[in-house]
Amino acid sequence: MALLNSEPMNLTEDLKSFLDQKVISFNHSSFIETDPIQVPALFTTKENIEIAGFLAATLAWGQRPTIIRNALKLVTLMNNNPIEFLLHTPEEEWDVFLNFKHRTFNGTDCIYFLKALRNIYQNHGGLEQVFTQGFRKDESIFSALVHFRKIFFELEHQHRTEKHVSNVEKGAAGKRLNMYLRWMIRTDFSGVDFGLWKQIPSSALLLPLDVHTGNVARKLGLLTRTQNDWSAVEEITAKLREFDPEDPIKYDFALFGLGVFEKF
Repeated sequence: MALLNSEPMNLTEDLKSFLDQKVISFNHSSFIETDPIQVPALFTTKENIEIAGFLAATLAWGQRPTIIRNALKLVTLMNNNPIEFLLHTPEEEWDVFLNFKHRTFNGTDCIYFLKALRNIYQNHGGLEQVFTQGFRKDESIFSALVHFRKIFFELEHQHRTEKHVSNVEKGAAGKRLNMYLRWMIRTDFSGVDFGLWKQIPSSALLLPLDVHTGNVARKLGLLTRTQNDWSAVEEITAKLREFDPEDPIKYDFALFGLGVFEKF
């Protein structure tokens, strides 16, 4: 099958077969070695996986080694027990986070994130409960992300911190949030995604669209929209659901792997 030509491809069984093979190539445990998902994979308790995963996903832009290093630094500062730290370490002892920095995410942002996470676990039943409540409004990930953002920023905060949680109501692609939901929700028999959350189906998930997956999708004729925004997320995910309605986001591994590892 000629895949390296300049013509966009049609949705064909050959393309599905090609992408299915790439899923097999990249959706296995060795993927973890170079991916931020290795940070929550250090933990065994549900709450620690959720919190470490959310923080790692939040930092997931820029060079992957730097993302991983800084995410590991965060959980180390939380005594490698995020839920215990949030619920039982007094705020007066959080000053160590003021010096934390990852690109434009600074110490002020970091401390607010910790406060918001503590609030979610103390007053809203935890991260799974917040996302699930939003999802149940109309059975959509869009509503889940909108509701989560509203709860996350219900405490007093600096406006600058809001840029670190995508606002899908304003058209953001929500790449890091959709990636986080893939980690937490998707049932994965290859040892990568956790499948911890059972109340939102994998079929509802949306592609974590970034420059790599977007470029590959356009070359394969899976995406026509030129912007990597929410409309593009919905367009590409709808195409992927034609290939696998129950687990469309498994193709994130194929598109990302083709872009990052094979320079497709």
